[in-house]
Amino acid sequence: MPEAVSPTEPPTLGVGKAVEHLVASLPPKERACVLLKDVFDYSLEEIAELVDSTVGGVKAALNRARTKLAESSPQANSARNASPELKRIMKLYVDRFNRRDWDGVRELTSADARLNVAERFAGKFADAPYFFNYERWPWPWKLALGGVDSEPVVIVLRRGADTWTPHSAIRFEVVGQRIERIVDYIHCPWVISAATTVTVAKA
Repeated sequence: MPEAVSPTEPPTLGVGKAVEHLVASLPPKERACVLLKDVFDYSLEEIAELVDSTVGGVKAALNRARTKLAESSPQANSARNASPELKRIMKLYVDRFNRRDWDGVRELTSADARLNVAERFAGKFADAPYFFNYERWPWPWKLALGGVDSEPVVIVLRRGADTWTPHSAIRFEVVGQRIERIVDYIHCPWVISAATTVTVAKA
């Protein structure tokens, strides 16, 4: 069994509460990186110069900050309370995705489900070329249940010379028995390298 769940996006809070949450929850560098990126929309290169760091260092700081904010937010707490249903849906998602059963995957999502492929796409799941992009991915892949820094996620595994290694992660928000939101980090492998712990469940 994997240890549970994912890195991730900043929680959805009102601007006033978000700033209060940032001040209370984060050390100065992480707080500055999140404010500059998610509030003022600076580029990673600009942030690196402003905080006297590298682009890789900024990415790692953003990942740590977003994880801390997500873990301490009411949204994250309610997601953990619903973890049995979340894990059930995630297992179905992994099984169907690995079989390329795209109609089966669609059955798991709500009619208005949202998709965020980090740094590539944000919009309605139904409008995205999501499955097509996975089918034409240039290297062998498969999905597995796992966890990143204590939150349950789906792990995207990449085939190496003789083994499968974690490449990135996919997070979900489930309401009732349907997926309402998918956040896919396939283009952000640094999410894995910046994590403290990454676990993959045995098939």
